[in-house]
Amino acid sequence: MRTTIRVVLMAGLWLSWAVGPALAIPDGKPASQGPRTLVVAGDGSGQFTSIQDAIDDAHDGDTVQVKAGEYREDVTIHSKERLKLIGAGADRVKVLGRERVGVFHIGKWPYGATDIDISGLTIYEHGGHAMGIFNGRNIRLHHVRINGMVFGQQVQDVRIEQCDIGGSETTGVQFADSQATLVDNYIHDNDHGVLIAGKSDVRLERNVIVRSLFEGVVVTDKARAILVSNTIVKNGGGAAFLGASSSVASGNIVGLNKVGFLLGPSSLATLSTNALYNSESEYRRTDLADGQAELKGESDIVGDPLFVDPGKDDFRLRPETPLLRRGEFAYLGALPPINRHP
Repeated sequence: MRTTIRVVLMAGLWLSWAVGPALAIPDGKPASQGPRTLVVAGDGSGQFTSIQDAIDDAHDGDTVQVKAGEYREDVTIHSKERLKLIGAGADRVKVLGRERVGVFHIGKWPYGATDIDISGLTIYEHGGHAMGIFNGRNIRLHHVRINGMVFGQQVQDVRIEQCDIGGSETTGVQFADSQATLVDNYIHDNDHGVLIAGKSDVRLERNVIVRSLFEGVVVTDKARAILVSNTIVKNGGGAAFLGASSSVASGNIVGLNKVGFLLGPSSLATLSTNALYNSESEYRRTDLADGQAELKGESDIVGDPLFVDPGKDDFRLRPETPLLRRGEFAYLGALPPINRHP
């Protein structure tokens, strides 16, 4: 009998030793557990009261859901993959920061973040900086309101879509040595609208960029940019192509600025099928007093675009606009024309 008990105990110990390590997961997540939804609520009705605590607890593939409220904290996402952060809406979730310059960081040196999706909240600036994206890949921001600057450095496959970005005393969106796409955004009331620098490669499509103190778009250094179907209006200047940059601009409305397109002597810009309507000049070279004849694209159109109500920032096109069916575009600019017969 004693021999039998000894054999059973030894077998149990061997089974525990053999099976235990095989089921262990390095990050402590059970093998059978799938993606989770972690709920953040400042009133204590969720699993967490802090966005950062929920992010720190999240595993790859999890979703962090943020209920309505004001969150006075600094937030960082790094060393995470396939993480979604979904707020209850930009009017309902406010991330206010606490101490750090830059309230919301994605990635940090030397750690990055991959496949991060953020939506449905407002991020306020602190120290002149609202959001920083560093050393990450496949980052998507959509339906986010950002009060201050978005800065990206050495990031790839960033997509900013249907966001409201404004109120920066420097630049609304700035990229250095990064690859990004900005689509359908409203970028307003910044010193500069969008600044593309270093060796960045950025596409701007169907954005409205308005009321920048200086230029709406600046492409400089060795950056490459494609500007397609944007409405760049009421800025100090429209789009400036400087340094050794290389850009293509087509289908844009660049109007109600002082200068439409500004080109440096070493930059290269291919301009086609743009509409220009500016107060001082449509084209200007930084090394020439007036380079309009030299720079004008043959397919560009100069004249009043006939906005619905530019005084109230309604930059849709009236039915009688001359900017319909131009080249490959059904209409120029970011916003479709209103119907002649509603």
